[in-house]
Amino acid sequence: MTRPTHITATGGEAFAQWVRRAVRRARHSHLETANLFGSSVEEPVELLRRTVEAGFAEPITSRYTSVFVSGNPFVMEQLSRAYDVGQDHILSTTGATGALSLLYRAYLAPGDHVLVESPGFDLFTDIARACHAQVDHFDRIGDGFEIGPGEIERRIQGNTRLIVLTNLHNPSGMLVDDATLRAVADVAARHGIKVIVDEVYGGYANPDARTHHAAQLSPHLVSVSSLTKIYGLSTLRCGWIVADPDVLAPVRALADQFEFGVSKLAHAVAALVLEDNETFDGYWHGVMAGARPVMQRHFDRWRRQGLVSGAMPDFGCIAFPRLAHIEDTQAFSDWLADHLGVIVVPGELFGAAGHVRIGFALPDDELDDALSRFSEGLEHYPSQSRTPSVSV
Repeated sequence: MTRPTHITATGGEAFAQWVRRAVRRARHSHLETANLFGSSVEEPVELLRRTVEAGFAEPITSRYTSVFVSGNPFVMEQLSRAYDVGQDHILSTTGATGALSLLYRAYLAPGDHVLVESPGFDLFTDIARACHAQVDHFDRIGDGFEIGPGEIERRIQGNTRLIVLTNLHNPSGMLVDDATLRAVADVAARHGIKVIVDEVYGGYANPDARTHHAAQLSPHLVSVSSLTKIYGLSTLRCGWIVADPDVLAPVRALADQFEFGVSKLAHAVAALVLEDNETFDGYWHGVMAGARPVMQRHFDRWRRQGLVSGAMPDFGCIAFPRLAHIEDTQAFSDWLADHLGVIVVPGELFGAAGHVRIGFALPDDELDDALSRFSEGLEHYPSQSRTPSVSV
């Protein structure tokens, strides 16, 4: 199969292109597909059905109201409570991607400079380059994919406007603690820079480990999140930005002028979901309570056998192990799909060849089967396809 020719900032095909290619590949295969490329719990279809049915029976819920002026007021109320900030700190958006696009467009002019974490999601770099900005990367290092505030400061230029990172980290799932975020905020403050912290996976972390949202720690930190990863509700396209009102002002002005994509219907359902957060939290907690021990057991065995290195994240639904003696993980992922029907995300898509991202928010039996087939792939991948592994 011919690969797409579009090359992204990470040096390979775009993540979205790869996903579509992987799905098409699976559809044409005679093998039963094992999906380990997902990065959220599966959509809770039955919970969503009940929520919509209850909200849109007679009489239709009052949550079905205009979003034109300041977003859905019931969504805003719930977010205000969750973040413990006034509504002037919040802007609702069409998903987290819409939030990122607004922030970049509000704060970047052609020729400006952006610092983006590596390994990282290609969208952070690609949106910046679509704004004609220059992009450099700072490394997240070690088994914990840790951030070095000093390294960030050394990479700052006179025209640097934004620093972009994720918490929990995508692709590793690792947590950035509050002290590190504060240290990054201090660096940003010294240089008059804003730090965008994508927190779409943050809700998976225990509250005693992640005690604050980024925007609560410093006016130089901007939180972005959505309902997609934590609840599996990408269909609602409900995202938001939380920031100091002065920081948010140019973003809000841009949204008032150009943002017409927020759906009245979808955000009405989002309001109902946020108001019933205990039910939806119970859903993902239940999935992960079953899935995490299965993933941990397989991960520990791979390490004992010398098949992978690295660490399991403490929280979340994704892991990013380094594969032993397999440098071309794009070729490995293609082979794995073709021969065993298992789909994992190659590390090349995040700028980290030699790793794969494994999404494990699946029912126990399904996950155990998928990981067993992945194990078979690690053990039987043709030796001539292997190259010496290089640490990153």
